[in-house]
Order: sequence, then C-alpha cells, then structure tokens
Amino acid sequence: MSSNDDSSGGKTGGGGGSGAGTGSAASGLSRRPYLLRAMHEWMGDAGFTPHVIVDAGRTGVQVPSAYIKDGKIVLNVSLNATQRLSLDNERIEFDARFSGIVHHVYVPMVAVLGIYARETGEGMVFNEGEPDGPPPGEAVAPATRVTTAKPDSRRAKLTVVK
Repeated sequence: MSSNDDSSGGKTGGGGGSGAGTGSAASGLSRRPYLLRAMHEWMGDAGFTPHVIVDAGRTGVQVPSAYIKDGKIVLNVSLNATQRLSLDNERIEFDARFSGIVHHVYVPMVAVLGIYARETGEGMVFNEGEPDGPPPGEAVAPATRVTTAKPDSRRAKLTVVK
C-alpha cells in the first residue's frame, strides 16, 4: 500500500466498562477492539508502522482480492497509508491505495488475527477461530509476540513467546 496524505485518522468506539484485557466472554464484551486500538496508538506514538493480519475468508471482509495470500491479507493501517480510518468495536474501515488504485477496506473485528509493527515485529496475535475471551473458569493463554526473521526483513514471522 502506498501512503496517502490524510491526517483524519480518528478513532471511534471505546468508552466505559471494564479496562482493556479485563473483559470476559461471559460479559459479551470483546477485548480485541480495545487491544487493537491500544497497540495501534502505541505503534503510532513510537513512530512504527502498524500492520494488521486479516482472515480474508471471514464473512463481511472487503479487501482487494489480488492481495490475498493463503486466505489472509496484511494491511498497513498507519494514519499515513489510510484515509478515513475507523477502528471501532465492530470493524476496521478505511480507504487506501493498492498499486495506485483507491480501494475501500472493511474488516469485521472478528476477522482481525493480529497487529504488529513492521519495523520491529512487536505486536499481538489473536486466537484464530476462537471466541475473543476464554470460556468462564479457564485460564488466559500466554501472551504472544510477533517477531521478524531478520531485523531488516520485510516479511514477518509469527512466534509464540511463553
């Protein structure tokens, strides 16, 4: 994706309730959008480029099909690469250029598999095909970290860190 000159990358959603990471599957409040927004903000503040990994096969996902590989797509969601970026509790939505052509991108939050910083590989991976929180009474899985194979590599490698 190429960069767009847009500074209107406002975020919506959020609000009251329990803090990010403390919601439960029983409450019906997903932690995923809160954690995604927090990581996106941290990456932007640190000068990194946030990328999201999306399950392109999920219902409702609208992305340019030419860029889907193995059923997934990686999207640059930096404020410089998107226009009208919206990260709310139900979806990620924005316009962006792919090979010079503007496309509207719509990703339901359940289709977001992870977010990482292109420069460092640091980020967060969400459980694919599982609900956003553990069933009541079960322990939370250990945190995961996205790391790159080489510091200057453009391809990210996902690694579970325990």
